[in-house]
Amino acid sequence: MTNALVVKYETDNGIVQLSPETVKRYLVSGDASKVTEQEIAMFIKLCEYQKLNPFLREAYLIKFGNEPATLVTGKETFTKRAAKSKLCNGYEAGIVVQRKDGSIEYRKGTLVAPNETLIGGWAKVYRKDWSTPLETSVSLSEYARKTKDGKLMSNWAKMPATMIRKVALVQALREALPEEFQGLYSPEEMPVDDSKLPQNTINVDYEIKEDKQGLQMATIEQKKHIWELAQSKGMNTDELKVFLLSTIGKESSKEITYEEAEKVIEELLKYTVTKEEVEEIEEEQCVLYQEGQ
Repeated sequence: MTNALVVKYETDNGIVQLSPETVKRYLVSGDASKVTEQEIAMFIKLCEYQKLNPFLREAYLIKFGNEPATLVTGKETFTKRAAKSKLCNGYEAGIVVQRKDGSIEYRKGTLVAPNETLIGGWAKVYRKDWSTPLETSVSLSEYARKTKDGKLMSNWAKMPATMIRKVALVQALREALPEEFQGLYSPEEMPVDDSKLPQNTINVDYEIKEDKQGLQMATIEQKKHIWELAQSKGMNTDELKVFLLSTIGKESSKEITYEEAEKVIEELLKYTVTKEEVEEIEEEQCVLYQEGQ
């Protein structure tokens, strides 16, 4: 991945800086090892374009197995943005129910009586520069999400009225206010179990620094990853220095650039201890054991 994918932008909650390494290490929900460079790039660009802070769970990159990644916004992103929009003049939303006699009612809120059947959701969005609101309605049967074994996902089973109302509302907001919501989709609209999405914020030092030549230096996340990988390969500090020297010609991780760190990580992932090294380690352990007797 190239430096062009490292971005810095301002959000309502401060400055955000994203790199592919940071996204893969901290911001993938599911299997981070399966996410592709293109999917990471799309996520970074979406966050930058829409000024989303994924560390505050305003956006998610969801990846399971070999299925394409899913990009969704946080639960409150739509309503928070609508409240701040200079064009939005309010909205209404609710559910569509069918009574026992067959009649249909568009109802505000999410209350469904025992003798009624929930069949959909509806929403209206008012713009300050429009004389009439944008109205939309959606079908429950079209959006109720199911698992691979055919069972309703947790929140669709527990609170279908709340879920279908949210689908109708975000669709209406996106259509009425494309300036605010272009490219954004809520978890309720997508084939994901939103009950399993992590809600805790991520506290990470993701500051990006440059050297005197303007080259981006390795991030703290990269340096941590390098050390963890080295430890998993049985390396101590001195051995890691030798590995760095042989890989990028530098001994200290403090001096390496972003690109060099990516190369070290790639080489560490491929690194395996040779048979000769194993025999040498075993011999040293045997000598130590004998000396201790």
